[in-house]
Amino acid sequence: MGTGKLQLKFWGVRGSIPSPGADTAAFGGNTACVELVAGNHTLIIDAGSGIRALGDKLCTDNSTSIDVFFSHCHFDHIEGLPFFGPLYASGRKLNFWSGHIQRPDATRHMIASLIRSPYFPIDPSGFKAAITYLDFQSGDTLHPREKIVVRTIPLYHPGGATGFRVAFGCSSVCYISDVEHRPLLETSLIEFVSGTDLMIYDAMYTDEEYPKYVGFGHSTWQEAIKLANAANVGTLVLYHHFPGRVDDDLAKIEAMAQAKRPHTLMAREGMEFQL
Repeated sequence: MGTGKLQLKFWGVRGSIPSPGADTAAFGGNTACVELVAGNHTLIIDAGSGIRALGDKLCTDNSTSIDVFFSHCHFDHIEGLPFFGPLYASGRKLNFWSGHIQRPDATRHMIASLIRSPYFPIDPSGFKAAITYLDFQSGDTLHPREKIVVRTIPLYHPGGATGFRVAFGCSSVCYISDVEHRPLLETSLIEFVSGTDLMIYDAMYTDEEYPKYVGFGHSTWQEAIKLANAANVGTLVLYHHFPGRVDDDLAKIEAMAQAKRPHTLMAREGMEFQL
């Protein structure tokens, strides 16, 4: 990846906890991590366990321009960060962005709280890359690099979370995870994702399961389709898979979703798009 077009790759697609094994190998067992490449710049959304393999790739290809955005800091979205190779590579420049915690120096504090004794053998003083910590408020529009625009929106999730809309050239991608839908579609979210080329959406549950999990902060594949249709989204990618679902389960849900909306896919590790 690395042309003048916006490109995307999934490195982790699970929610809650990594789920490795033979029964999850087709869709993948790593937790949330998505890579976007815009020109010569790499943007990463979330640092679940999938970011480890992405970091190995970035070290191999000597990527030096990297921005990491956190939707929030529940463990399945940050647990891979201590194993992210570019942190320990001299000559790399990394920007870390978060907007879900409203306190001074929130992003730095979040990372320092994770990567420290007794949970990890080193702390941020062991980083060799040049790190910049950047705080914003969900709802802000960010300009991480020239010609790259990142709009943000607060999402309904315990402790808060941020949704992202990344635009580069004529292409856009929306990342809406983790979010609990409301009884009626929210006008602000419809407007936020309207007309995007590709929307990644939290489809942790089914409508039948959802009543057992009200308040957990997640949505369903049926609600994803409602939102995608209301907002005239191009491709819908269902994401943040329930950890107990095996490949056969996800394939069945994907088939049901495609019967209702043809331009719908279930996120798989290694899946790539060029927009």
